[in-house]
Amino acid sequence: MSEGTAEPVGHQAPLRATQTLVSHMSFCWRHPSLTAIEVAWRWCVGIPFLLIAWGQAQRILAQIPPSSSGLDRLNFQNPWLSSALLADAIARYEPPVAAVLHWLLPLAVAVWAIASGIGRVSILTRMAVLDDSGGSQAFFRRLPGVIALQGLWMIALLGCFGLWYRSVGWASATHITVGAQPDLVGYLCWLIFLSLGLFVGWAMTNWALAMAPLLYLLEGSSAMSALQRSFQLGREFSGKLVEVNLVMAIVKIALIVLAMVFSAAPLPFSDEFGPDFMHLLYVVIAIAFLIGNDYFHVVRLRSFLSLHDHYRR
Repeated sequence: MSEGTAEPVGHQAPLRATQTLVSHMSFCWRHPSLTAIEVAWRWCVGIPFLLIAWGQAQRILAQIPPSSSGLDRLNFQNPWLSSALLADAIARYEPPVAAVLHWLLPLAVAVWAIASGIGRVSILTRMAVLDDSGGSQAFFRRLPGVIALQGLWMIALLGCFGLWYRSVGWASATHITVGAQPDLVGYLCWLIFLSLGLFVGWAMTNWALAMAPLLYLLEGSSAMSALQRSFQLGREFSGKLVEVNLVMAIVKIALIVLAMVFSAAPLPFSDEFGPDFMHLLYVVIAIAFLIGNDYFHVVRLRSFLSLHDHYRR
């Protein structure tokens, strides 16, 4: 098989990627240590990051109190007034927030890349797919390349978030203007369109960056060569990766909807339950959502490995 092609080896039957997801989910469910590794490295990075972000947010709010930006006058029964107040508040808070992100994001990307590189290779080793590549020696020898590729994936994700923020800012500037009645319907239409469009676009394109570390580890090439080959896997192989990515995106939306449903279901009984119970419930739902999201990240990794075995070996 020549490099850059991805035809099934031998006389294997055509593979249906989405149908095999059930078996991958079952495999990951029977091996909870895989999800535990995923949860461990993500939370070891996420919890300190949230604590730092919370501290910086408190400092900014002390410098610019919500009362000075009009946030204490928000009235969602008057959406036109609230939209104007929010637009003014964002303009006030954007410079100090940007100053914090200027040093916090590079630090977070570096730490995330290191932790995710270690976590990803640990999961692959646990799945016993690296035994024929040198075992623990391959782990330490190829870890820097995995870290670099994982960092590139995060930079691309942050670029997507930045594009979304700028696009939403354009929609806000063109539909919520000073001295005129805000066009909330038009703004919300653009907000939904841009959010869903970028979400689907990211789901259809990030498979290449997600596949590059696997090619680097499993095929023994350089990191740059693996990144280049991840965009040249052939139509059939690439199509299966896109298919899996889109299914995982739908699953993530389903998890968000379930979390919203479980959060809203007890609201009619909030007076009987009390605020402490409601806060505890929200924490439990958030933790369950994060664990479920991490579980499906492992399922996607397992699916990508299966597709690689089918098309590249």
